[in-house]
Amino acid sequence: MSEQALKYHNMLLGSERKIESPENGTLVKKSIDNATRKLEECLRKSSAVVAPNPANGNELTNGVGEVGTSEIEYIESEKLSDVEDADAALKAVLAGLESKDWLLVCDTLNNVRRLALFHKEVMLNMVEDVITLLVKALKNPRSAVCKTGIMTSADIFFAYNDELINFLDPLMVQLLLKASQDKKFVCEAAEKALVAMTSWVSPALLLPKLKPYLKNRNPRIRAKASMCFCRSVPLLGGEGIKAYGIDELIQTAASQLSDQLPESREAARTLLLELQTVYEKSPDYVRSSSVSEYLPETSSWENFCQSKLSPLNAQAVLRVTNLAREALVSSS
Repeated sequence: MSEQALKYHNMLLGSERKIESPENGTLVKKSIDNATRKLEECLRKSSAVVAPNPANGNELTNGVGEVGTSEIEYIESEKLSDVEDADAALKAVLAGLESKDWLLVCDTLNNVRRLALFHKEVMLNMVEDVITLLVKALKNPRSAVCKTGIMTSADIFFAYNDELINFLDPLMVQLLLKASQDKKFVCEAAEKALVAMTSWVSPALLLPKLKPYLKNRNPRIRAKASMCFCRSVPLLGGEGIKAYGIDELIQTAASQLSDQLPESREAARTLLLELQTVYEKSPDYVRSSSVSEYLPETSSWENFCQSKLSPLNAQAVLRVTNLAREALVSSS
């Protein structure tokens, strides 16, 4: 019980002791009523502790002076409406994102989404500043701000595509981190944002940005980066894969086959099967190994892998692709 509540509690007990006095019965009754009301109010305030709100990913709500996330609505992109005044919304963006009022930050993030989807040209000149503050929102310990920021990232990828490439690194780092954490509703939103990134940013520009994270010390970050890498490579197309360097891509995928987490290994297997298909459709592919003895520039898939990889990695890659081929033959 708080100090103030204890004070009113003692007042109430003192009043009860005096209630038998016939001279001032009415005054005593009023005193008891007032003390009781104050005690109840004080106890109600002191018991309004921070409690989890399971409907919003265990976001904390405070009954005393803090508005809970029940007032935050996570609006899907297709349900966003246009801003009433684009110029006014644009002028308020930077100040709103820098605010210490988290509700205002969330409102501003939603306006950034609207501007990106409906008026992307007007915000283009300030995209770098917006992304800097967006990264700050992703680091916010309050989940409502973080998730709204993640949803904003997805819409920005959709709107600005390759125009983000020079500002992409800090944003991508945070999304990989958020997709790797244990808070489910934040993690799922970050996964969607990473899918948007691989869908709307050109793979030729994105793959060099992703590659360093395939060797990150955090296995979860490696796994998420591997999944992004695997999704992005097929978007290059057959000619794009050969232009990027199929041998380099095979080496990258082979290194992920022995990774700690199954997500990394599965992404590597999927990528290797894609690369095998592309290679076997190329004019360099020759089924007969005897031909490759006379024409060193041509090679079967097996010989190609053995020439580009260490013996151990080549064995692992061929095991994956041969098993997939055998499964395909047996099912047909």
